[in-house]
Amino acid sequence: MRIGFVAATAALLALVTACGSADGGGAAPSGGGGGKVGIDHPRADSDFWNSYMKYVDTLSGELKVDRLNPTNSQNDVSKLVGNVQALTGQGAKAIIMAPQDTGAVATTLQQLENKKIPVVSVDTRPDKGRVFMVVRADNRAYGTKACEFLGEKLGGKGKVVQLQGALGSINGRDRSEAFTECMKTRFPGVTVFSEPTEWEGSKAASMLQTRLEQHPDIKGVYMHAGGVHLAPTLQVLRTKGLLVPPQDAGHVFVVSNDGIPQEFEAIRKGEIDATVSQPADLYARYALFYAKAATEGKTFKPGPTDHGSTIIELPNGLEDQLPAPLVTKDNVDDQNLWGNQVK
Repeated sequence: MRIGFVAATAALLALVTACGSADGGGAAPSGGGGGKVGIDHPRADSDFWNSYMKYVDTLSGELKVDRLNPTNSQNDVSKLVGNVQALTGQGAKAIIMAPQDTGAVATTLQQLENKKIPVVSVDTRPDKGRVFMVVRADNRAYGTKACEFLGEKLGGKGKVVQLQGALGSINGRDRSEAFTECMKTRFPGVTVFSEPTEWEGSKAASMLQTRLEQHPDIKGVYMHAGGVHLAPTLQVLRTKGLLVPPQDAGHVFVVSNDGIPQEFEAIRKGEIDATVSQPADLYARYALFYAKAATEGKTFKPGPTDHGSTIIELPNGLEDQLPAPLVTKDNVDDQNLWGNQVK
């Protein structure tokens, strides 16, 4: 964890104590005296989410969050529902969750609203149901950045495979739609084969294998989630003899999402070419921050924050859109990237 973290966290807490807002103005306490925070993690089969969970463990103490023992819904909405019920039964006054199916969680959110239990949603934006705050990056920007990178590397022509997440998730839809729209508009000479993987590595491997058999001239891959897609994608490319350096004519250009250490190492080796760094550290920090603030009766307003992001208004709440930079060989060693801080 970078050296300035503790100081930055202390400064943030001091600011909120003074004015009741992460954006430096306008939000004010509305009653409440704190309470326990319930946390449901979404899955344990992703390197990204495992890193996020470690940050939650570390930062809970730093931020003095009174939390219950976290649960894990393992990418199963029925388990999420049961876990939330258990956490509220244990006295949770706020809930942090990361629903992978952003449509199916609406009923649970309504039940929590009826109980006046605020919800902070991490990484995913529920389609319906009230949320206190969504802590997330702009996922459409992910797709656009990936499109621009691959389109330029391919010189505006060729074939690429898009290994989508789950289209039942706002993240899968945002990344997919932005990538596809950008390709149609800016690089019409690029053919895109889109494959919904449901965030599963085995499905990604099978779909990529099939597409490469059908179209051996594929020159690009966009992975929606390096945490689950990276290892199987590299294995398929290795098996096909396509895991060669960027300067080799047979190189398949790969851009990913997540920013995990394994992706950075693959970039250094020349196995993949870029990734969008989802801020696992900031997701954990501000999820905890907003959940604690909610239990203390604080509220927030749209506008720029003091941590390089912007809070936007949603039909069902607010969203703090955190920065997520594109990482290539040019900046992969930047020590400010969370993927370079994980031990």
